[in-house]
Amino acid sequence: MRPARKHKNRGQNNIGRVDVSEPASISAGIADRYATAIFEIASEGSALDTLEKSINDLAAALADSEDLRTLISSPLVSRDEQAAAITAVAEKMGIDQVLRNALTLMAAKRRLFVVPALIEALRARISEARGEVTAEVISAKALTKTQSEKLAKTLAERVGKTVTLNATVDESIIGGLVVKVGSKMIDSSIRSKLNSLQNAMKEVG
Repeated sequence: MRPARKHKNRGQNNIGRVDVSEPASISAGIADRYATAIFEIASEGSALDTLEKSINDLAAALADSEDLRTLISSPLVSRDEQAAAITAVAEKMGIDQVLRNALTLMAAKRRLFVVPALIEALRARISEARGEVTAEVISAKALTKTQSEKLAKTLAERVGKTVTLNATVDESIIGGLVVKVGSKMIDSSIRSKLNSLQNAMKEVG
């Protein structure tokens, strides 16, 4: 009887792990398919610069507007309401036609929740097409133009490619920067060093 119970528990645990990881995996997969189609159309029309501006504007709007974030993620908003609202927002912002059409289609298919992942996927494709790499930068305070240019130059020398910064602010960071280039994390924040020191002290104790 005991082996049977253990087997059942293992099955339940496995199901739990799948359930936790599944939403993120689904979002990434859906976003990747849309990003591929949008990027190919924009590339054929030599409209990557216009597309880049549009996704940056959309990313900024999502960061600034809780209403927009609710619109794309709430299951309480109907397909028709989502489609009408996102179309109106896109037109008002002057979003690129290809991206605008994609957003309308995504609304009709209840896929607007993957827009943040779509933005990142498109940024990665545009950077790759230009021989660039995007660095995710988190700082305690907004970087000045001079700081951004200096950091981009330093990273470019390290990776051997032109580096575009995607900077965000996290006031909980105690000084320094947290930078991610591809899968490589470059962390110079004081908090990180303090955490490492505390962990080392626990191991010694």
